[in-house]
Amino acid sequence: MPGLVNPYVKFDNYKDKYQHIKLERRDGIVQMTIHTKGDTLKFSSLFHTEICDAFTNLGADHDNKALIVTGAGNEFCTSVDIESFSDSSHEATARIHWEGRKMLTSLLDMEVPMIGAVNGPATVHAELGVMCDVVLCAQDATFADHPHFPAGVVPGDGVHVVWQHILGPNRGRYFMLMGQVIPAQEALALGIVNEVLPRDQLLPRAWQVAHTLLEKPLLAVRYARLVLNQNYRRLMLNDLGYGLAVEMMGTSSLRDRG
Repeated sequence: MPGLVNPYVKFDNYKDKYQHIKLERRDGIVQMTIHTKGDTLKFSSLFHTEICDAFTNLGADHDNKALIVTGAGNEFCTSVDIESFSDSSHEATARIHWEGRKMLTSLLDMEVPMIGAVNGPATVHAELGVMCDVVLCAQDATFADHPHFPAGVVPGDGVHVVWQHILGPNRGRYFMLMGQVIPAQEALALGIVNEVLPRDQLLPRAWQVAHTLLEKPLLAVRYARLVLNQNYRRLMLNDLGYGLAVEMMGTSSLRDRG
């Protein structure tokens, strides 16, 4: 369908652009693997920048028909490179605030189905996996939000929206305030994930799901993604920027106290 092709964004121009994101495409299905040097991702300032750019390029490339998000190694993401976020200049603060909004809004602006394949423990920015349309996880996966309130930080950069949306207000607040760790089978029961699979079956199943979704007409697939995520986008528009600002104020006050 020539009218849907964006001639300015081509997969070959951005697929090898990122240090922490591996992109592969077959049959219009892209597998995004987040990583640090080929192993489990350590969430860093550079990844924070790259993921925004990657989602923007992937969304603008109309040759992409579906996106699988997974991690490298035996974990999805469980640690943060704190030192990489140490710059407190006005320029760095403005960049982090912009990227903090863009990371999740550009994810939601994707007009193709997204399949999360959470390959192990996801205790740092698990929302990158659980915000997908279909969420699969390995049997040893766990879900938590450890970089925020358990670390003395306001849970404000979108996690306050995501977890209350998925778990409901009471369970979501408890999850974030208590640093709760939810194992795979409980995550299935609570509706965080849709399927729990042995690790070696996780990615094959993700690809199978993607192919199944793409059996439907192109516009039905794209516009189903839009309509089913409209409320998510509305929630983010209302609350994401505010949460980021309050989190950054709280973090600044912690630094001032030493």
